[in-house]
Amino acid sequence: MRKAGIFLFLLFLGATAACFSQASAPADFFAGKWEITVLNSPKGDVVFLTDLVRKDGLLTGDLVEKGDAANGTRKILKAEDSADKLVLVFESSQGGEMSLELAKVDNDNLKGTLYTFEATAKRLK
Repeated sequence: MRKAGIFLFLLFLGATAACFSQASAPADFFAGKWEITVLNSPKGDVVFLTDLVRKDGLLTGDLVEKGDAANGTRKILKAEDSADKLVLVFESSQGGEMSLELAKVDNDNLKGTLYTFEATAKRLK
């Protein structure tokens, strides 16, 4: 009986160790270069380029309006990410904070909204 108890304990311990050893740190999916398009805004379709970098555990970067880098650069004030969602808060050109919400579609595409406008993002390689 005692041998069976030891055997079951070792089996449980081995299974637990195997589960923990297979768990790896999640990849930093949202870090990298993205092209974000806001569709049908009052200015038409607006395209932003960004290079999201993780510093001290937080995503950071700038949104640079394609074709207007001198006037169209907006610092990302806050970025919140989870396994399948990204929220970027930035200062708009009108002076208020805007929230861009994007959800993972696949490994290279995101889809969401900026205010009431549809937004998409694709990973740049």
